[in-house]
This record gives sequence, structure tokens and C-alpha cells, in this order.
Amino acid sequence: MKIVMINRIYFLLFIAVVSGILFSCTDYLKSDQYFKDRMTLEKTFSSKQYSEQWLAHVYSAMKDENADVASKGATPHCFADDMYYGDRDGDYDSKDIAALSYNEFHTGAYSENDKQGSWEQSYKGIRNATTFIQNIDMNTEMTLEEIADYKGQARFARAYFYWLLLRKYGPIPILPENGLDYTDSYDDLATPRNTYEECAEYISKEMVLAAKDLKLKRDRLSIARPTRGSALAARAKALLYAASPLANGNTDDFAMALVDDKGNKLLSATYSDEKWAKAAAAAKDVMELGVYELYTTNFRATGNSSYPPTIVPPFDAEFSDNNWPDGWKNIDPFESYRSVFNGTVGSDNPELIFTRGNVGGVDDIRAMAIHQLPRTASGWNTHGLTQKQVDAYYMNNGTDAPGKDMEIGRGDGSNRLTGYVTQADVNNGLYKPLKRDVSLQYADREPRFYASVAYNGSLWHLENEPEDVNKEKQIFYYRGDGNGYTNTMFWLRTGIGVMKFIHPRDTYRNGNSNFVVPKLEPAIRYADILLMYAEALNELTGSFSIPSWDESATYVISRDINEMRKGIHPVRIRAGVPDYSDDTYSSQDEFRETIKRERQIELMGEGQRYYDLRRWKDAPVEESLPIYGCNVLMTSAQRDLFHTPVAEWALQSTFSRKMWFWPIRHSELKRNKRLTQNPGWTYND
Repeated sequence: MKIVMINRIYFLLFIAVVSGILFSCTDYLKSDQYFKDRMTLEKTFSSKQYSEQWLAHVYSAMKDENADVASKGATPHCFADDMYYGDRDGDYDSKDIAALSYNEFHTGAYSENDKQGSWEQSYKGIRNATTFIQNIDMNTEMTLEEIADYKGQARFARAYFYWLLLRKYGPIPILPENGLDYTDSYDDLATPRNTYEECAEYISKEMVLAAKDLKLKRDRLSIARPTRGSALAARAKALLYAASPLANGNTDDFAMALVDDKGNKLLSATYSDEKWAKAAAAAKDVMELGVYELYTTNFRATGNSSYPPTIVPPFDAEFSDNNWPDGWKNIDPFESYRSVFNGTVGSDNPELIFTRGNVGGVDDIRAMAIHQLPRTASGWNTHGLTQKQVDAYYMNNGTDAPGKDMEIGRGDGSNRLTGYVTQADVNNGLYKPLKRDVSLQYADREPRFYASVAYNGSLWHLENEPEDVNKEKQIFYYRGDGNGYTNTMFWLRTGIGVMKFIHPRDTYRNGNSNFVVPKLEPAIRYADILLMYAEALNELTGSFSIPSWDESATYVISRDINEMRKGIHPVRIRAGVPDYSDDTYSSQDEFRETIKRERQIELMGEGQRYYDLRRWKDAPVEESLPIYGCNVLMTSAQRDLFHTPVAEWALQSTFSRKMWFWPIRHSELKRNKRLTQNPGWTYND
């Protein structure tokens, strides 16, 4: 009788919220016509159509603030110390704009009420997914195979909601498997926070159960539905975070202050080497599926301005003479990387493990692209990169750029290059793809740099611009040059823009987003899994026998350099840069810093850096450093001064203890009396 009441309250909750939180879902989930009467759960889940509507409603909670990669109106977490936004500055911001300004976000000046939609969305999704899991077996219109797949999808979604909550808020309450009985008192319904370990272990177990039922592959029409690899990859991420310093052997003041209502610590103070082994094994599970590989496109000897001929990397004895996947002889590293993000590759992208597809809404990846486009293409011209991010990219021979990080005291003593590309250089084919008058600081960089960074004087391929003069446009950010500093909000605070996610056909002319090529959200992609595998192996000091996800095999996991290379080689080869030195692989400390840098480059703008800095416990240093960039007050007549990095007055930075995890809304603390607030935040309105 109690379970029946539980099911009924879940159903009534669903009825109550279905019309209110479906983001104008008349096109996506036309459920009002199906749920006007109070039909029973039996009627709902006996019908394939109604069951599919219910599952679609579960997925609807994954959008907006729960997107992994999106513009700042949805989630500000794609921006950290690498990528910033300037169009929400206090001088131009109005109180009715939902998005935080970058300075509010990056200095912790937000409140317990900011960007809290993800908490409510996730727990509603969790409740509705649980109801689906408990009732879908009664369906009479589906095959057993369909029921198993749908149940696996719901189980994945429920675990993924917990993962999104854990990543953002830290340890959170895991609801009872059978839900909550509405006849209980409010005190009995109150649920404490679980430990970080318990949350990660729960997510891990649920993702294994989901993986057993999920399909190995989806067709193009189901690109946004999870696969077996999606479940195993999300599991690997949760286990990697649980193994990282923030949650593994953390004894700092913050960890001591983060407790449940009984005073129990929620972050493990005891270090476990085995957690890294479990994370490595989970990443290996994804690799062993044999489904995923990094996307590459063929070597191109000729091309046009939008798709230029391949720029062959400098000779490398290991990679230059070998074809992919053993080398880059027959691939185009620049176009291979660029195409993953700009909409060129769709559902047939072999490295896309989980995506919400073209997530839609005003703050999706297409909106990010619009904010990156220059004023020449009617873009907002407000999303940019920091000098630290520019310096992170390697030279094309794998060495550091001269002058790297010199302003923040971490350089090697070298100075930045001076001088500019001349017309004679262009005529002689030097410094490709740089054009005339571009600073030599940007010359001879790795291909990912040119696919990601809109440096001063970069060439924008704007095929959809109506005026021929704007179709192939060299964009400068000097003051007074149209795209440089102005008294409006439409300028780059560091004088460095973002080229990643931009397709040659993208333009925002006439304010029409239909001129921006749709882009699939890279929520989890294979490059991330490969780098996770190498990172986890590096941290090991012992050897562990870890069963595979389905217990069909046992992995012997240790700090094996040959295995670490399996995670590194595909990423470096596709990027067109040499392997690390043997000394780097041999040194645990040096490799740790190198893999952090590799993630900073490879995953830039994908919502990873913000959380990586926290799980590594690097945020107090990295997010407190002044943000450097070009001197945007200088004109083209002062170009040497423009290219001399300065601390940007318009972008602030700091890190305080409360910024490890996002605050919990006051109303949630009142609703659940056993819920504790994250340290540094308040309990009262």
C-alpha cells in the first residue's frame, strides 16, 4: 500500500510540474493533451506513447542550467581562468538580466539565490526517472528489449543528475530508491547529505546497471540519447573526481568544515591510492568498448581560404612518417580539431560519447558562437581568452612559446617575440596561417592554437556575409579599429578572442541565429576519457587488480608508461604535436603538471577547466592570479604597446574558501532540515 501511495505522489508531482518547467515545450513534449485527466500510473505506463512522453520529460531537466557546455546565461562554468565574457559587466548590466557578470562570478560575488535552477531541475528529474524505472515494466506495447533500453536511459539520467549536482554543489542527498512517503512528517522526510565517496559510488553502481541495458550505438535521430559508452564514461568521470585531491585525503580547513547535520565530514580525509586505480579502470572500460576514436579528416594538399591546405607540422621522427592512428602523415590536425566543435561533424562524430544534441534555447553553444563573432559579422564580440590560456598552447615543435607566463612569475626567463609578419613573408609562404601585420608572438604555434584563438589580426572566414569585403576579413582589436575597445560593451577585454566553435559559414547578420551553423554539445568526448586514463595512471604508486564494469575481465592497473601513452598519443597526434619526453613520463610530478596543461588546451571552453581547478585544489592559486591580456587602450599606431601584456582592469580575479562549491539556496535548506550549507555561505534570507 505504501509503494502505491509513493507512486501516486510521484505521478501527481509530475502532473503539477509538467506544464510549468518544460521550457515552452509545446514542440518538444506536447503532453498537456495527454495528461488533462488524472489517469492512473497503470494507464500511463501501459502505453508506449505516454511512457515515451514521461521519459522525454525526464530528459527536459538536462537542459538550461544543467547543460555541460553552454553560454553563461545557462551556466557560467564554461568560463574560468582561461575564457571570459564581457557583456555582463557592471557598467552595462541591468538587474533584470539573469546571468552573472564575469566579475561577480569570478570573484565569488554571487549569492545563495544565483544560478540555482540546476538543483530543482535535477531533483525533479531524479524523482521522475525513479517513477519511470519502477513502472515501465508494466508496459504492454513495447518489446522486452525496448523496455530494457528505456529503463537504462532513465537510470542513466537519474545518475547523471546526481553527477551534475555532485560536481557543482559537492556531496548531496541521495534519495531513497523507492522515493519518499508523503504521509511521513516533514522531519521524517528530511534527508542528510551523503559523503562524496557515497555519492560517487552510487553514481558508479547506477551507471553500471544502466550500461547493461543501454544500446552500444544510436542512430542519427537518437543522438541525444545515452549509450553504453555514455554510462561508462560518466561513471569514469565521477570516479576520477572522487580520486582527486579535493575529495581524496583532504584535511584542509574547508574539508574539516564541510559536514552533515551530525558533524560527519563529507570529504574523505584518508587518502586511497586505489581510487585512482578504479578511475583508470573505468576509463579503460570505455576504451575497451572499441566504439570510439578521435575524429580526423584527411590530409589536404589544396584547399580554399575557408578550408586551407594542411600546414604540415615540423618533422617528428615518431609521428611524421606514419599514418593515423600512429602518426599524422595522412591527416589534417588543424581541420580535424576545428571540425569537432564548429558543426562540420554531426552525429557521425566517432569521439562524441554523450551529447544533448543541438540543445536549443537562447544560451546554447550557438549563442556562445554569436558572442565570439566579431562586430564585422554582427556578433557580440565579447567572449575572449586570457593571456594565460594563449601561453598554454605549445609551439608547433612541442616547445614552450617564448615569454610564456613571464608576467605571472612562472616563465623560464625568455622574452616574447617582437616584430610582425610582412607582406614579403606572406608572399614567401612563411608563418602560415598568419597574415600581414600579425605579431610574431602568434607564429609557429600548434594547430589547436589556430583552431581556438582569435588573436589580433586573425583571419575570419565569414562565407555568409553579404558583402564580399567581409567574407575573408582580417580582424584587429586595436582601439578605434571597429572591433577593438569602445565605450560600449562590444569589445574584447584582453584583445584576444575565441575561434573555437566557429564555422566558416557563421555570421549573425540581421540578428538572425539561423546564419549560425548548429553545433552538437560535446558533453563527454573521447579525448577527455583518454586524458583521464593517463592522469589516473600517473597518480598510482601500487598495483591493483580491478574487474571490468561487467566483470568479464580483470585489469592490472599500475603506473605503466606504455599504458599512459595510450591515453596521450591519440590526443597529441591528432593535435599535430610531438610526444612528451621520456623524462616527463618518468617523473610523476612533471607528468602531473603536463597533463593538466594538456587538458587546459584540449578541453578549452568545454566546461572542464572550472571543475578541474577545484578537484586538483589548484583554484586558490590559478583563479587568484591577475588576468593578463593585450593593452586594449592602444591604437594600431602603438602596436608594440598593444602586444605587451598587461593586467586587465576590466577583469577581476580572486578565490575564497566559499568558492569550492556552489551555495545551496536558502529555501532548500528550510525545506530539508537535515541539509547543511556549504562552508562560507549563509543559512538565512
